[in-house]
Amino acid sequence: MIDRYSTREMRDAWSLHRKFEIWQQIELYACEYWYNEKKIPEADWQQIHKVLSSGPAFIVERVLEIENQVHHDVIAFLTNVAENVGSSSRFIHFGLTSSDVVDTGLSVILMQTGEAILKASSELLKELYAQVNELKDLITVGRTHGVHAEPTTMGLKLAGYYTETLRNHERLKSAIAETSFGKISGAVGTYSQLPPELEAFVLNKLNLQAEPVSTQVIPRDRHAALLNAIALYGTGLSRLAQEIRLLQKTESRELEEPFQKGQKGSSAMPHKRNPILCERICGLSRVLTGYAQTGLQNVGLWHERDISHSGAERVILPDATNLLEYMIQKMTFVIGNLNVYPENCARALDSTKGLLYSSRALLVLTEELGLTREEVYKIVQTEAMNVWADANGPGLRERLSSQDLLKNIPQEKWEYIFDPTSFLSHVQAIIERLPQPESVS
Repeated sequence: MIDRYSTREMRDAWSLHRKFEIWQQIELYACEYWYNEKKIPEADWQQIHKVLSSGPAFIVERVLEIENQVHHDVIAFLTNVAENVGSSSRFIHFGLTSSDVVDTGLSVILMQTGEAILKASSELLKELYAQVNELKDLITVGRTHGVHAEPTTMGLKLAGYYTETLRNHERLKSAIAETSFGKISGAVGTYSQLPPELEAFVLNKLNLQAEPVSTQVIPRDRHAALLNAIALYGTGLSRLAQEIRLLQKTESRELEEPFQKGQKGSSAMPHKRNPILCERICGLSRVLTGYAQTGLQNVGLWHERDISHSGAERVILPDATNLLEYMIQKMTFVIGNLNVYPENCARALDSTKGLLYSSRALLVLTEELGLTREEVYKIVQTEAMNVWADANGPGLRERLSSQDLLKNIPQEKWEYIFDPTSFLSHVQAIIERLPQPESVS
C-alpha cells in the first residue's frame, strides 16, 4: 500500500494503530463476558475496564520492539497491554487463541473498509447515470472488432457500463457480507477453553456473525470471494477506462478524460493531452487480478491451519481495498468531468461514407426488390467494398441508388436507410428500464 494510490481514511483503517485498537476491543469484550460470568473478580475487572476502555492500552512502537524479540505480534501486543494493566492482565486473552483476535479483527476492518468502497461506488453510479441521460441522444459510431458497425448513442454506450457497475456493486456488497464473520472458538475451533456464548457476546458487539464451523481460522474462501469481487469490479473499471482511451484517440476524439488547468501531458511535447487517469486505472486493475489469484491459493491451508496465507494477506487485503476505492474515485472524477465532442462524433459517423448503414440497406432492399437475402447481400457488399477501395469516390448511398436495378426504390426509402435515428428508436426504452442509482445501497 502506497500513499499515491490510497486515501488517508483507508490508510488509517489499515494502520497498525487501528488494528491494535480493534484487538483491544475484542479483548475487552471477552473480559466483560468472563466478568459477567463471575470469572473475573470485581477489582480486576475494574482495572481492566479502566485501562482498556479509556484509550489505547498499547504503544505501537513498544509492540514492535517486543515483537522483534518474540517474533509473534499477538504476544507482543498482549505483553505491552499487560505492562499497562498490571497483574489483572492475567485475565486478558483467557481461553483465546491468537487467531480468535486476528481473524475477528480482520473481519472488522474488511467490513469498515468495505463500507467506504461501497460509498464510493454509489457516487460513481450517480455520475454514470447522469451521463447516460445527458448523452442518450448523442449519436455516434458503434464499433465491433474496432470497425464501424451501426450507429448507437454515447448514452447507450455508457448505459452498458452503468449496468455492469451495478452488478459489480452488488457482487462487492455480497462479498463484504461474506467476510463479516468472526470466530472465537479456540485453537482448532472446538471451544475447548471457552464457551460459544463468549463468541456470541463479543461478535454481537462487533456486528459480526459467527463462523458456523471454524478451525483455528475463518475459512479463506470468504476472503477469496471478496478479492475476486474486487478484481471483477476492477476489470469493469478497466473496460470503461479503455473505452474512453479508445474514443480519445486523435483520429476520432469523440470523448476525452478531463485535462485540468495547469496539467502538462509531456515533458517534450507541449501539445499532449494524454488519458493518464484511464491508463492508470487499466494498469491497477491488473494488480487486483493478481491479488485475486493469490486469494484463491490461500484457501487450501493445511489441516486446521497453517500461516501460508498470513503474509500474503498483509499485503493483498490492504492493497486491494485501497486500490479499488482509489480507482472508483478516479473514475467518478473522469465520468463527472468528461469532455464530449459532438462534432467529432458526427464526423466519425460520416467518415466511412454510409458504410455503417449497410445492414438497413440489406433489409429494406430485400423487402423492396423481392430478391433473396443472399442476392441483395451480394449487391450491397459489392458496393460497400467499392467504397472501401475508393476513399475519394461516391459513398454507399450514391453507388446503390445509381444502379439500374435500384433506380425505382422510393426516395423516402433511401432517406430511411441512411437516417441514423432509424437505428435508435428503442434507445429510450432501454434507458428507461435502467435501475436508478438511488435504489442501490
